[in-house]
Amino acid sequence: MKKPLKIRRYLLHFSSHSIPQVFTDTLVLGTGVAGMRAALAASQGGSALLVSKKSISDGSTWEAQGGIAASVGSDDSPEAHFKDTVEAGCGLCDEGSARIMTEEGPKVVDELREWGMNFDRSGDGGLAFTREGGHGLPRILHAGGDATGAELHRTLAEQVMQRDDINLFEDTFAIDLLTAAEGCRGALAWNETHGLLMIRSKQTVLATGGCGRIFRETTNPDVVTGDGLAMAFRAGVELQDVEFMQFHPTTLYVAGASRALISEALRGEGGVLKNNEGERFMPDYHDRAELAPRDTVSRSILREMQRTDHTHVYLDVRDMDPDWVAQRFPTIAGLCREFDLELTEDLIPVRPAAHYLLGGVAVDDTGHTNLPNLLACGEVACAGVHGANRLGSNSLLEGLVFGRRAGRAAAEAVGEMKEAVPLHAIQGLPQESAYGRLNVRDVEDSLRSLMSRNMGVERCGEGLSKALDMITFWCRYMMDKEFERPQGWRVQNMLTTARLCTMSARQRQESRGVHYRTDYPETSSDWARHIVVSNTGEEWL
Repeated sequence: MKKPLKIRRYLLHFSSHSIPQVFTDTLVLGTGVAGMRAALAASQGGSALLVSKKSISDGSTWEAQGGIAASVGSDDSPEAHFKDTVEAGCGLCDEGSARIMTEEGPKVVDELREWGMNFDRSGDGGLAFTREGGHGLPRILHAGGDATGAELHRTLAEQVMQRDDINLFEDTFAIDLLTAAEGCRGALAWNETHGLLMIRSKQTVLATGGCGRIFRETTNPDVVTGDGLAMAFRAGVELQDVEFMQFHPTTLYVAGASRALISEALRGEGGVLKNNEGERFMPDYHDRAELAPRDTVSRSILREMQRTDHTHVYLDVRDMDPDWVAQRFPTIAGLCREFDLELTEDLIPVRPAAHYLLGGVAVDDTGHTNLPNLLACGEVACAGVHGANRLGSNSLLEGLVFGRRAGRAAAEAVGEMKEAVPLHAIQGLPQESAYGRLNVRDVEDSLRSLMSRNMGVERCGEGLSKALDMITFWCRYMMDKEFERPQGWRVQNMLTTARLCTMSARQRQESRGVHYRTDYPETSSDWARHIVVSNTGEEWL
């Protein structure tokens, strides 16, 4: 008989008597757009500590190519942006949160401009806009051509570094959220300098990003492994909509190389998709062709690959002016050149890859979770603004709007709270495992391959059940171990997150937005609801 799969509250046993302690009013885990914006707002009410898993610039924000969607054009409006957002969300958007995001969009853009962010300009000197899939008109602001994320990160980091009331810990791995009777009181962390340390805080903001690295084919950098989602789950926080993983339709496909993003903005500027027979195919699938919502484009590409028995399709921008393309898309042009591809001379091989988690830690419109004193924002959070499908360039906007809101909520709360309470000997020694030595890297590689096969653009009940069985098997001999370094904790978090995503995907017996079940291909009104998962302390069956 198989032993029950238990959920340990903490990955490590520890005591506050024996490890260093750091105190701050607000702890912010994550240094992407949401985390930095939250820290800037939180510092208005007291001290803030930003914690980065690696350097401050490692993460998805820095690598974002497309831009920031906001209704700042003269022919645009928050209402039009709201309608496009909700239409793309396939009936699962929280309309209140979506309206907040679209209405506050112009305000956060004005704020960035005041802080010196260099948005690209059009020929007449005004802001330049492009259009992406699902948007009814051009409203995407960009910077450095296709380097919007880098310029946004530079702008926010510059503001962070100027604030005396914001401290930064880089190369620090957050292992678990610390909880007591009154709620979250900080985090257990580790770095090379101090080893284990307790960061004690009055308010904690989770801004750790998504979980794209649980898939073999992904646009995400290697730090995006679902750590925040797993930490929150172990602490009893509710997670919502984690079956909805958005796959970016166009990532550079070169066998043996990691997938790299080819921005949707290229299609917004006129690029077209062709199959290996040289035929443009998107008009056959959607009236917006290449500018259809991302879920439609991804599935269309997959079906063309299946129909033609080919590993990829092609993006064709050969009709564009080479000088203009070099100026507008310098990052992508340079990337292609690394593989002896010229953007305006060659067909660019592309295929979908895991990109953005639409669900996450369930939050209200100020970032509060069901755990007192814990807030969340950005990709790790689920405010409901994306529903079952996300419009391109709404992610940076979400991080700005809800990062600011979560930070402000933390700043307001810290003034009314007492100092962090003592925490002692929270957990005993781990259980003994019946299994032998572990090859942690092999588990990680096997998990990522399994998720790409069984939790990809299209899923089915049989494949999801097989994936769950395999993940559960790995969990049985991984989750009762204590590791001393981040690699082990990271893989434990990846297994936890993968299992939650796969469980939710198996439960949702319909197709909606980015979640497509070949055995349930229709959208069902019975499933116009959210799947919420949480740690009840029971056996994890």
